[in-house]
Amino acid sequence: MSLIELTDHGLYCPQAELFIDPWKPVDKAIITHAHADHSRWGMKHYLAHHHSEKVMRLRLGSDISLETMEYGEIMDINGVKVSLHPAGHIPGSSQVKLSYKGKIVVISGDYKIEDDGLSKQFEPVKCHEFVSECTFGMPIYKWEPQAIVFASINAWWKQNTEQGRNSVIFSYSLGKSQRIINNLDASIGDIFAHGAIWNTNQALISNGVPIRDIPKVTAETPKSRFKGALIIAPPSAMGSAWMKKFAPFRTAVCSGWMNIRGAKKRSAADIGFVLSDHADWEGLITAIKSTEAEKVYLTHGSTAAFGRYLEEVEKIQAVALETLFEGEAADLADG
Repeated sequence: MSLIELTDHGLYCPQAELFIDPWKPVDKAIITHAHADHSRWGMKHYLAHHHSEKVMRLRLGSDISLETMEYGEIMDINGVKVSLHPAGHIPGSSQVKLSYKGKIVVISGDYKIEDDGLSKQFEPVKCHEFVSECTFGMPIYKWEPQAIVFASINAWWKQNTEQGRNSVIFSYSLGKSQRIINNLDASIGDIFAHGAIWNTNQALISNGVPIRDIPKVTAETPKSRFKGALIIAPPSAMGSAWMKKFAPFRTAVCSGWMNIRGAKKRSAADIGFVLSDHADWEGLITAIKSTEAEKVYLTHGSTAAFGRYLEEVEKIQAVALETLFEGEAADLADG
């Protein structure tokens, strides 16, 4: 008996007749989180966590058919018990637990195990089969505690202000930007958001997510207000005419890919900070072992190498799934 199978529309649970994060239009879809590679337009009905609601409506349309659940709430669909559990990736990110006739499968979506103070921390869920990303599934990826990273970001910002320069940080509009905003030292200067990030902030705040409410950059904002300020912008704004209003400025990119020297050079920013909303090598192993799963399905990332490690070292059966999920692959564009 299989509770999940991979189809040309995405991961499918035949017993419940629903898809998890499908990439083509279907009748019923459970969405693990609101990033664009997991939450797509065109489904007849969506099911997601409460904190994903306003952002999904912002991105997919206010009139979508969307039902929400809280973590731990159980819904019976054709005899399959469905529940959502914290993934720690971004606000509202969820692992989907499917239970049917004694078998448990968990589809984790994207996740990280460090408590970021914004998302509900990753919760290990015991299961027989576990679907895991492995975006950063190689030993070279090892994250420092976020407190150290944010101390470096604040020190960089302060140094820029002392040199008479403004600061611009490029990061994902959903999840990472809010995480950065909440950890900036506001005593250094004012903080502003690009319109895309400000709109996302407002959607999350209206959903009860605790985010520092900062002003939006508008055409009417006097240039003098940006003196010594830090501006959060999506990577798509890099090199655009929109940036001219902040001159003179220094730029930074926040991404797990900044762990690689070549990626720092290709980013076109002045500096790169290693900050990811995905689990690093040790985080992936810790999360997978904590589920006690007998079989692990791997999506997007170093599936072959990570799968070999799981089978040869951890003695866990691993199967690679060819999905359309991108993880942090598009991190230097926008997500």
